[in-house]
Amino acid sequence: MTISDESAAPRTGDAGIDYFIDCPTGTVEYYFGSPTFQWSDELFRIHGYERGDIVPTLELGLAHIEPVDRDRIQAFWDRVSTTKGPASAYASLRSVDGRVHKILMSADLILDGDTPVGVWGLVVDLTRSIHADRHQLANEAVAASTVSRAVIEQAKGILMSRHGINALEAFQRISSYSQNANRKVVIVAQDIIDLAHHLHRGTSRTGFDSEHELLKLLTTD
Repeated sequence: MTISDESAAPRTGDAGIDYFIDCPTGTVEYYFGSPTFQWSDELFRIHGYERGDIVPTLELGLAHIEPVDRDRIQAFWDRVSTTKGPASAYASLRSVDGRVHKILMSADLILDGDTPVGVWGLVVDLTRSIHADRHQLANEAVAASTVSRAVIEQAKGILMSRHGINALEAFQRISSYSQNANRKVVIVAQDIIDLAHHLHRGTSRTGFDSEHELLKLLTTD
């Protein structure tokens, strides 16, 4: 099963409605005493097969689970196939094409009256959702970094203009103040921009305890 960036990312339709992220979901049923499992078509596809390619068994299913998770999934199966369901487990599954899928399995007993006769389960492939979340987080991090860089560059420019210093010296002043005041560099840079704006307009700036020290950074060498 191929997972592309286009299919992983949320899309917006013509009407402005956000489309949900399609997480492939398969089902499984097993009846005690049977040598085989009943997989849905989607569960075959999650594993990289089509119906008729293989005969689903517990051994085959476990073989597709990554070795680091295999004992835990065996314990999960042992637990849910007794009277201790329902239960859920998270694991990595490697499909026949070598791709690793992050799956969530939920299962419970099938009852005939009060008698357990088998197990049913739901397998949700979370890979697309996780990929989309990481993609969004990465984009947000890049955007935040770009904004922070712009703020720092603007503050450096103010110090360079006021004191006739170079970019490195300007950044060293900001960094030194940041360490002494225990404030992030980008926050100090924004304070420099704000204070310079107020000085230019001839207005006072309130709400900043260290304004006097920051003012010296702006007005003295």
